[in-house]
Amino acid sequence: MQPLRGHLRSLHRLAPANNDHVSAVRVAVSVAIPSLVLLAAGRPDLMVYAVFGALTGMYGRNEPHQLRLRHQGQAAFLLVGGLAVGVFLSVNQLHSWVLVVTETLLAAAGSLFADRVALKPNGPFFGILALGACASIPTTVHWHTAVLIGALSAAFSMLVGFGGWVRGRAWERGAERDVPPLRGARGRAAWIHAARYLTAVGAAGAVGVLSGSGHPHWAMAAAAVPLAGADMPSSVYRGLHRIVGTLVGLVVVAAVLFPWTFSPLRAFPGHESAVLALLVIVLQFTTELFMTRHYGLAMVSFTPVILLMTQLAAPADPQVLVTERALETMVGALTGILVVVLIRRRR
Repeated sequence: MQPLRGHLRSLHRLAPANNDHVSAVRVAVSVAIPSLVLLAAGRPDLMVYAVFGALTGMYGRNEPHQLRLRHQGQAAFLLVGGLAVGVFLSVNQLHSWVLVVTETLLAAAGSLFADRVALKPNGPFFGILALGACASIPTTVHWHTAVLIGALSAAFSMLVGFGGWVRGRAWERGAERDVPPLRGARGRAAWIHAARYLTAVGAAGAVGVLSGSGHPHWAMAAAAVPLAGADMPSSVYRGLHRIVGTLVGLVVVAAVLFPWTFSPLRAFPGHESAVLALLVIVLQFTTELFMTRHYGLAMVSFTPVILLMTQLAAPADPQVLVTERALETMVGALTGILVVVLIRRRR
């Protein structure tokens, strides 16, 4: 009972600030420029690819520019790779069990890759999120155009992250991030970690398909969240924050998308796409602002980011969208916590 109370208390505990606003501005700029270009070109439906590419800017937030560049390059490989696989599934109309199997296998492979290069944020979460989201929407342009948008957006975010180097221009020849090789105990732990991703993501996806949900990838992404914790308490902490943060974030989504009098979409008739695009940019800023300080608060912003940009790409009934997202998140996060309890990570 006492550990549970401790986890519940963590829901309102805010970690100390650590230059979060600097990283938040970098990510917001990385998202804003490609998104506004697409909006000006009359293609806000393609923002989903730009945003996933721009999430590259979330990695290596406090590292020196030289090391951040390499770190973000590794993250871009995971993000754009997941995006490309998702686009392939969408173009070929491969959904349901094919999506579940593909995302499950790539979650395990992505876990090994993330552990090998020590990605921060931990794990393959954003890569499999990009895969599932892009697979679930129709691809309205040629596949290589969608992938190119994601790749260019990732490259731009790396440029933004490296921009501060111009001031100091210090380049240390042969500098490397301190990442131990995946051998011995660390190698065994990485394989166990990959098995947890395989089990949790696969089980959550299977439940999603069998329940008749139209978005099993949401449950799969939510199942990956607790697995990124460094230990049992932090895993449970992340799972609880994912559930509570998502539910509160869905209230924001409902306030925007439901046909209520005070919806911002009603305040600017004829400019709904522009309003949604600007909200995505602002909410991505607040997501990064709280990502390391309070995961639940970050999810309050990140949940609308994902749903609003997918609504731009493939409009759906907002009530169905909110209901299914709530259910799939709870199923996925609880599945992830259960797998963390059952499959312990070796130290």
